[in-house]
This record gives sequence, C-alpha cells and structure tokens, in this order.
Amino acid sequence: MGDNYNVGELTMSVSAICKNENGDKYAFVTFTDGVRDAEGRIPQCKITSNNGFAEIEVVQLEKYMRDNLTDLKKMAANIDIFSAFTQ
Repeated sequence: MGDNYNVGELTMSVSAICKNENGDKYAFVTFTDGVRDAEGRIPQCKITSNNGFAEIEVVQLEKYMRDNLTDLKKMAANIDIFSAFTQ
C-alpha cells in the first residue's frame, strides 16, 4: 500500500522585495498544499527550503518561478508591508 497524503490545493505567496547588504533585490516565493511546503527565492528561481516535495516537484516549482518571473517580481513590488500596520 502506497503513502496516502491528504494533499490540498497548492497555494503560493510572494514576499515584499528585500535587499541584501550589497543592495541586490530579491523576494521569497512560498508554495504549500497544507501538508508540504517549499520556499524559493527570486530572481534566482531556486528552492532554498523544502519540506516534503519530491525532487521532480522541486524542479517543477523552480521552472514555474523561471517561467513566471516577470509576474512574480510585479507581485513582490506591489506589496506594501507597512499597510498591515495601519489597518
């Protein structure tokens, strides 16, 4: 009998733009299905943390980030982290 996971719909979230000490911009992209989660970084489009996704799925998530990099960057740029404190 194979593993039976109660896996829900895959959701994605994007962080606001961050800057490192050199001034390089990046953002985090998080994927979860309620059981497993993975975090990647753009513009590198690499998964940096994985909890439960198979290697082939990690490859697919990285491809998704590459294929949608322009939109992901726009999403990150439109996040106003300070609005959460003013509501």
